[in-house]
Amino acid sequence: MKKLRVYLAVDLGAGSGRVLAGLYDGKTLELREMNRFPSESFQAKDGWHWNFTALLSGIKKGIALALEEFGGQVVSVGVDTWGVDYGLIDAQGQLSGQPFQYRDKRTDGMMESAFARMSKREIYKRTGIQFMFFNTLYQLLAENHHGQKLSERSQTLLFIPDLVNYFLTGRKVIEHSIASTSQLLDAGSRNWDHGLLAAMDIPPSLLGELVEAGTTLGNFQPELVEEIGGAQVKVIAVGGHDTASAVAGVPAMEDEPVFLSSGTWSLMGRELNSPVLTEESFQAGFSNEGGVLGTTRFLKNISGMWLLQECKRSWDVRGEILDYAELVARAEKEKGCASRIDPDAKEFQAPEDMPSAIVDYCLKSGQAAPRTPGEFTRVILESLALKYAEVKTSLETVTGKKVSKMYIVGGGSQNSLLNQLAADAMDCEIVAGPVEATSLGNILMQMVAAGEIKCLQEGRTLVAESFAVKTYKPDLT
Repeated sequence: MKKLRVYLAVDLGAGSGRVLAGLYDGKTLELREMNRFPSESFQAKDGWHWNFTALLSGIKKGIALALEEFGGQVVSVGVDTWGVDYGLIDAQGQLSGQPFQYRDKRTDGMMESAFARMSKREIYKRTGIQFMFFNTLYQLLAENHHGQKLSERSQTLLFIPDLVNYFLTGRKVIEHSIASTSQLLDAGSRNWDHGLLAAMDIPPSLLGELVEAGTTLGNFQPELVEEIGGAQVKVIAVGGHDTASAVAGVPAMEDEPVFLSSGTWSLMGRELNSPVLTEESFQAGFSNEGGVLGTTRFLKNISGMWLLQECKRSWDVRGEILDYAELVARAEKEKGCASRIDPDAKEFQAPEDMPSAIVDYCLKSGQAAPRTPGEFTRVILESLALKYAEVKTSLETVTGKKVSKMYIVGGGSQNSLLNQLAADAMDCEIVAGPVEATSLGNILMQMVAAGEIKCLQEGRTLVAESFAVKTYKPDLT
């Protein structure tokens, strides 16, 4: 029997982080959770920040536990996280403050500032990226607007997965897929757009060397080896953006699979071999984000389980503590809710109290407001399904390709009610799972780097043979 080889996936989401061990015996892949920890944020005088120190501590603990259990069988580590956010490294190589959180209000008005320097259409023509208020472009404009200008600092920008890689290896490089979320890359050349940087007064020196997923960055730094061990463990640049890794982990057998990565955000799109920069894609608000092995993730961001997560947080504070399974069970009993919301409405981007924001939205639009957690959950899930149908139709129109099957991966793939509502609304087959597709895609790129597998399709076949999925057919009765 082939010797067991272990690949560690560090997967950081906006809600929690985890370190998973991928155990490969030469035939199948198995996942084992080593450590799970919250993605902590805090509010300081200048706004909301991520507690990167705590994140790094949770990561190191997970790696240490894996090394304790598997020792020399651990081959490598890869890191993926949410997009757009970054940390700044000072001239002494230290982190200059905790990274800002993407929902912080410092970007208010920054999109308008950007469009005064370069037209919205020109920015899209160059970058091919959907306009979101928290894109790195607008965060950097906020840095210039609210504090010392970036041109006056001797700092290096690293996105969150690259920042983790830096503290693991000492190398300051930026993986392509995470860089593509910034709205600072030229979509055609896959390099930094220096014309855009100049127009926005962003010094090119701030942005470092780009590397592709599958690049070996090196072994652990000596001080890390002394702290947790792992002298021979390599760090691999995987699809640094969690959606890039999630799409890599889709168990699809066909070319150009259609995907929905369902979590705090829902990201729906199709894997393509080149970007689509047409007027139609611009008007429809699609992004051309970097995928692994030269692919393009042609997708649209939809506000996903964020709405339900924030409702639950409010209910928890009030003492009405319900887990997600119970909320979905209650929603299943709420048939025929008449109220509908737009999950992407500005009112839901960062409200103080999500249930109140939903009530206000319904009342202002002449609808009955939900009252119970079950009703709120039903309204959210039905509204998400209808939004999915709208985006699917737009995806078909822009690409000229019909969608008959969609792969849903991530935490949302466990939500059977939402999956069935989505299949019904979109009138297409849904293949749900695996839940941990992001970590699997992360591990697949480590296996490519190690020569364990040769291509993405070989890896997807391995995922399909190793993990169960559930299929949902549309019920149009």
